[in-house]
Amino acid sequence: MKDFTGTFGNLYEPVKALVILRRTGEGHQSDYYIESYDMDEQGCPINGHPLSVKESSQLAKALEVTEKKAQGFLTPKGLMPACVLHLNSGSEGYALWHTPPQTVKLLFTENLGIPSGNAPVPALVWKAGKGSLQIFAVTDGTLTECTPLYHAPFFNLYSDGKVCMGNVRIRIPADCGLEQFIELWQDYFFNSFFSHMIGGHEPVKGNIVQLWQSLTAGAEFFPTDLLNPTKYQIKNLIR
Repeated sequence: MKDFTGTFGNLYEPVKALVILRRTGEGHQSDYYIESYDMDEQGCPINGHPLSVKESSQLAKALEVTEKKAQGFLTPKGLMPACVLHLNSGSEGYALWHTPPQTVKLLFTENLGIPSGNAPVPALVWKAGKGSLQIFAVTDGTLTECTPLYHAPFFNLYSDGKVCMGNVRIRIPADCGLEQFIELWQDYFFNSFFSHMIGGHEPVKGNIVQLWQSLTAGAEFFPTDLLNPTKYQIKNLIR
C-alpha cells in the first residue's frame, strides 16, 4: 500500500469569524454590515470589529486560491487515461472508469473465516465523487453505454453498488488530479476490510463466503458465471 499521507493536507485552525448582518425594514434589503472576530486559543470569537479593507483583501485572496484548487479537481496531468469512461469535472464532479480482471490482495475480517490474501477479481466499473463510491462488475471485453452491469462480488456493498466504507476516513484533496483520484479510491477500497453483507444483498449465485475461500486458496480466474445481473447499464451511471 502506498503512503498517501502527504496528500491529505494540513489541519486547519480557526483564525477569523465573520458575521453578516442585514438591516431589517422596508427599503433595506441590500443594506448589509459585516463584523469580523478574531479567534482565541480555544477557538472562541473575540475582539469584534467592523471588517476592514485589509481583511476584505485577505478574504478575496483566500477565495481565489480555493476557486483555483476546485478548478484543478479531476484534471488529468497529461492525456486522458485509457481506463476513464466518463468524466464530470468541477468541484462536485465525478469520474467513471474501469479496471480489467486482475489479482489483488483482499482483506477480510476474522469472523468471516476467509483468509486475507491475493485473489482474482472480475473486470470492474467504478464511479466516484469526493465522498462516495459505486462499483459494478462487467463481463464484456469492449465497453459501451449499453454494456450490462453485474453486482460486484464483494462484501460491504449495497444493492445499488454503493460501497459502505465503514470507519475509513475518505480524504480527497480539493485539487486532486484525475490520476491521483483514481489511485486513491482503488487504494481505499482494496485496503479496507470486507466484513459483512448489507440488507440481504446477494451479489453472487451461491455462498459468497465459500466462493472467496476458494478464490483466496489459489484460483487463477474469477468465475464470472456466478455474478448476479443488475438492472443497470453503463449509461445509467452517467448523469
